Amino acid sequence: MPELPEVETLKRSLKNHIMGNKITSFMQFRKSLRYELDPNLAAKTINSFITNVYRIAKYLALELNNNNSIIFHLGMTGRLTLRKGDYSFQKHDHVAFFLDDGNLLVFNDARRFGMVYVAATDELNSEKYFKNIGLEPLSAEFNAEYLASYFKNRKAPIKSVIMDNKILVGVGNIYASESLFLSRINPLKPAQNLTKSEILELTQSIILVLNQAIQEGGTTLRDFVNGDNKPGYFKQKLNVYDRKNLDCYSCTTKIVRIVQSGRATYFCPTCQKI
Repeated sequence: MPELPEVETLKRSLKNHIMGNKITSFMQFRKSLRYELDPNLAAKTINSFITNVYRIAKYLALELNNNNSIIFHLGMTGRLTLRKGDYSFQKHDHVAFFLDDGNLLVFNDARRFGMVYVAATDELNSEKYFKNIGLEPLSAEFNAEYLASYFKNRKAPIKSVIMDNKILVGVGNIYASESLFLSRINPLKPAQNLTKSEILELTQSIILVLNQAIQEGGTTLRDFVNGDNKPGYFKQKLNVYDRKNLDCYSCTTKIVRIVQSGRATYFCPTCQKI
């Protein structure tokens, strides 16, 4: 599933190409994705100009000059790509926005877990998907003191806690595993048992891993591409994720895979002792 770096990469790849463009027409090829599509999508977007492209957690938002924003969530396999005017629609293309420069934005989603909807821009903070979300880990407010305040008295495994969207947004499965490895923290360790130095190290590792992933265009394990239809290359930099039974780069111990809360977790049992 695309995480914060992938959506940030998508935002950056699209922003310079579509800002200021007018949406001239709209097409949809099915009535629903994860949820039923708004029957008024066309009326809420056509003849409006794209004034901003930004990210909220793992959501991409296109702000329009009519006080609406188009919100996308990529789900498991979603792709939002900018295509030329002579583009031939493909299987699993579900929604298309035509722009006045002759290009079109196409949302493709093989598994249909993605989302496309429109909300009033000045009411986004009260939208059900955003009103209870935690802090952005790349924001100026994110620091060790913030994490420590949430770790206190939390018996849950540290990996589950940093993936809690009510605490932090966008630290998904891949980047949680990678950040814990850099911090030499076992993913099963109860959050309340982390020392001050471990919390500081983890804070720095989360920021470092996310920024490195963004620089590499995100991580493409299977489906993710950016707005230019290019994959991300952070997979080549992964230390533990998806490396079961391969040698740890630091100590040559075999990487272990376990399941936590239904999600795969990868770690080095030597470098990350509990």
